Amino acid sequence: MRKGISAAAGVSVALLLLAGCSPTETPPVTDEPGTVTEGAELAVATSDLGEIVVDGEGMTVYVFDNDTQGTDRSACEDACAALWPAVITESDAPTVEGVTGTVGTIEAIEGGQQVTLNGWPLYTYADDSGPGDVAGQAFNDVWWVVDPSGEKITDMPDSGFSY
Repeated sequence: MRKGISAAAGVSVALLLLAGCSPTETPPVTDEPGTVTEGAELAVATSDLGEIVVDGEGMTVYVFDNDTQGTDRSACEDACAALWPAVITESDAPTVEGVTGTVGTIEAIEGGQQVTLNGWPLYTYADDSGPGDVAGQAFNDVWWVVDPSGEKITDMPDSGFSY
């Protein structure tokens, strides 16, 4: 039985490493994620990081430093894409609410259209458990929440801890 558990743990660590990520401490989540109008594919919500961009379900949206701004292809594939799913739309002109940056699309690796903001492909984080969570912020120093203008937020959420 222990071998099975050890093997499963080893596979999880291997997937994280393949995704260009490493396990880090998870920042706290927000209490008030905001509301997203039905049909909006990108919207703005309030979090511990201030106003942030969220997808149509209220999940925090991230950009990846390994992508190239203005690219026509995501750099996040395979195991990375399992941990960081692309924000997908069925439209060439995604519906937005409160987002002031330039919204577009590129062809998604898995098919369909991946939403972009100021030329950066957008993702959600599989370990965000609900709307407003920002657990992926600064993950491995390459994943960042974005503000409504499409700029990376490099602050960390207020954890309530003081040193």
